[in-house]
Amino acid sequence: MFRRREPVPFAFVAEADRFRSNVTPPPRESLAKTQIAARTLVGLTVVAGLVGSLLFGMPALQPHEAPQKSQQSEASEGR
Repeated sequence: MFRRREPVPFAFVAEADRFRSNVTPPPRESLAKTQIAARTLVGLTVVAGLVGSLLFGMPALQPHEAPQKSQQSEASEGR
């Protein structure tokens, strides 16, 4: 019912591992000072946003205690 298949030779894969190209990629262009400054500014803005969100969000994460005294308006005290 089931036929036994012949193994497929994968010699081309082994040859591809040994293949080396003699073409070298072009050298990377160096970044200009304005590009470095812009990337630094964007990075600092992201870090400042994360730090700010932590500073403003920490009080909201603290456990809140219920007030001991019930709050009533002053107008209702004279009644």
